[in-house]
Amino acid sequence: MKYKLTAIIEREGDGYFALCPELDIASQGDTIEQARDNLKEALELFFETASQEEIKHRLHDDIFVTQVEVAGG
Repeated sequence: MKYKLTAIIEREGDGYFALCPELDIASQGDTIEQARDNLKEALELFFETASQEEIKHRLHDDIFVTQVEVAGG
C-alpha cells in the first residue's frame, strides 16, 4: 500500500527538521533534501515494522496545513 503523507520542513540551527504530522514521526538533516530523505526513510521503516493496528491507531487522516496572519507586538 502507498501513502501520500505531509512533510513539514523547517530550519533548525545549522540544519533542518522534518515532521510528518499524520504519524508524528520526525527526522533531521543538514539540507532540506537530506531532511526529507531521512524522514522518508524513517516512515518506510515505521511501515515495515509496525502492525496494521499500530498504523491504524497512529495515522491521522485529516491534516490541514495552512497559514494564518496575526498582528504582532
